[in-house]
Amino acid sequence: MEILLDEFRTTTALPWQVIAVRLFLAVLLGGILGFERELADRPAGLRTHMLVCLASATFAIVAVEIVSMPVFDDQHVRTDPVRLVEAITAGVAFLAAGFIIFKRGHVRGLTTGAGMWLAAATGLSAGLGLWLVAALSCLMGAIVLAAIRRLEMGLNLKQPPEERERTDEV
Repeated sequence: MEILLDEFRTTTALPWQVIAVRLFLAVLLGGILGFERELADRPAGLRTHMLVCLASATFAIVAVEIVSMPVFDDQHVRTDPVRLVEAITAGVAFLAAGFIIFKRGHVRGLTTGAGMWLAAATGLSAGLGLWLVAALSCLMGAIVLAAIRRLEMGLNLKQPPEERERTDEV
């Protein structure tokens, strides 16, 4: 019984408060990125972006914790932080690809997929404690998603050229 209880007394390399702030920041930044997708009534909206960002941050924190575990102090165990980035990128790319649809000669869902990819990168940054990278990537992504979308709509760039011509004639 004592051995079982010892399992729950394990401490983490990062203080729990730091872990909590990193995860909260990931959820917040993912929400900012997903908000515009939600307003645009896209299938991957607020909750999806928040979860992708949170998952990426969690993977980053787990990686930090694994590296600092005594069991991995052996010289034979080596870590490569780039593998974490590769794994998250591949996983989210697979998920995002599911939102991309080719229909009647037009591609749809590409921006949603890219937004999820950005949410993953933002969450990874937050999970690793790279606050400035996380905040700036989220800010720039939100600007691209919201402001550029308005610009495209204002310039009527979201319609195919043949439909723009018909709209102009009417």
